[in-house]
Formats: sequence, structure tokens, C-alpha cells
Amino acid sequence: MNKQLTFKLSLVMAGLLALPLAQAASMSKADYNGAKTRISADYKAEHSACASQSANAKDICVEEASAKQKVARAELEYGYSGKPADQTKVKVAKAESAYAVAKEKCDDQSGNAKDVCVQEAKAVEVKALADAKMGQQIGEAKVDASEAKRDADYKVAVEKCDAMAGDAKASCLSTAKVSFGKS
Repeated sequence: MNKQLTFKLSLVMAGLLALPLAQAASMSKADYNGAKTRISADYKAEHSACASQSANAKDICVEEASAKQKVARAELEYGYSGKPADQTKVKVAKAESAYAVAKEKCDDQSGNAKDVCVQEAKAVEVKALADAKMGQQIGEAKVDASEAKRDADYKVAVEKCDAMAGDAKASCLSTAKVSFGKS
């Protein structure tokens, strides 16, 4: 009885862990297309608002509008698909956009101060991209570890079934396959 309870709790926990992914990918195609249209409209409005500015302030404004659009599109893709790869793309878009805006702001300076500003912006981008890559690798490692754990548990269940005979063994193996996602 205790093993059945443990197994049931494991299934419930697996379901709860999968819930955020299911929610992330629950956007309909119509909602997705509407959001894309809204993002484009917001970008056009923000870009038009930059026309009243001049010189580097205008360049910064345009870069900020472009950065917001890029990040919003990446977030929309992740919201629509729920894929870990798209989550990484959001982090990359944020890092690259922040760098582009920071670099544009550095144009207000000159000489060594500008060089330092650009290098600081680049360092922040490199760190953010490294964090995004590390998060992706950790996510992949978690998936691999989860698969390894599931395979190990399946092997234990099969081994327990080997002690049985006839229909009981066949039923046990069938249950193990279904429980651990084996076909």
C-alpha cells in the first residue's frame, strides 16, 4: 500500500510540475495573431513618437522602441509555444536589446569615456548571454536527469515484475510501461 501511495504522489507531482508548461502554451492562434498585431502597432507608435526628437536622443528613442518590440515578440513566442528554447530566446533578446540601447547611449560621450561605456555595456551583455546559455544547459541537464531517473525506476519495476509469472507478470510489465512512458 505504501508503494502505491508513493507512486500516486509521484504522478501528482509530475503533473504539477508540467502545469506551468501547459499554461504557457495555452494561447490560441487568434490571441497570438492579435498580440503580434498589437506589438507591431505599439512599435509604430513609439517609433513615430521619436520623430520629434533629434540627434542621439532620437537614435536612443528608436533603439528603445526596437528593443521593446524584439523582447515583446520573443515573450509572445514563448507564451505561445511554452518551449524552453523560446524561454532562452527571451533572455537572449533582453540581453541583446539592453546592449543595443546602452551602446546607443554611449554615443553621447567621447574619447575614453565612450570606450569605457561601450565596454561596460558589452560586459553586461556577455554576462546576460552566458546566464541565458547556462540556464539552457541546466534545463537540458534537468531533462536528461529526469529521463535517467525515470529509466532507472522503470528498470526497478521490470525487475520486480520478473519475480512474477504468467498473467500477473504480463500485467505488471504492462503497468510499468504505461507508468514510465515506455512503449
